[in-house]
Amino acid sequence: MSCRTPFLNAFPLDAEGRCPLCRAGLRGFDAAYCFGSYEGTLRELIHLYKYGRIQTLSRPLADLLAAAVPLDERFDAVTAVPLYWRKQWQRGFNQSELLARAMARRRGIAVVRALRRTRSTRTQAGLSNSERRKNVAAAFRSRRSGQTLAGQRILLIDDVMTTGSTAAACARALKQAGAVRVVLATVARVILRFEGAQPVPSGGEEIS
Repeated sequence: MSCRTPFLNAFPLDAEGRCPLCRAGLRGFDAAYCFGSYEGTLRELIHLYKYGRIQTLSRPLADLLAAAVPLDERFDAVTAVPLYWRKQWQRGFNQSELLARAMARRRGIAVVRALRRTRSTRTQAGLSNSERRKNVAAAFRSRRSGQTLAGQRILLIDDVMTTGSTAAACARALKQAGAVRVVLATVARVILRFEGAQPVPSGGEEIS
């Protein structure tokens, strides 16, 4: 299974053309799409959107997001990776939710608040892959009954993906609620570059 990430060169890929995420089996979600790498101008735009609180950037970023998801992928609903209530209150909005609303309008399908974050989690920066998975384990639950999501194909939206641990935890919660397929779409993806023995994120950080 391929995430179809548009890599600029082949350094993240194995001999069969698979990135580390695909080699790990995508852990929870069924496919993943992103527009580009979390660096350069794209990284700057996402920072302005989230930390500069320039919410009007949601529209052009949603255009990039829409371009990354093939039109032949069919969905019944769109949902966003939720923030913990305290972080959303501090920021004033959930950046992923605005992107999800824009995607729902473009696809002509419902946007649902299908997930809730049950606890605050440590920042993922500096954690190993196993520590990242443990950090978000059981941090997400479905807001809706199994009957509501039963048989549904869900498009899960986030702004940036690093290892996929957060998205995988969300996808598992959605499937436990009855979803049959969960596809992740992000504007950008942090690509791990290896310098010596230590992996270095292309954007220098992981954000949430």
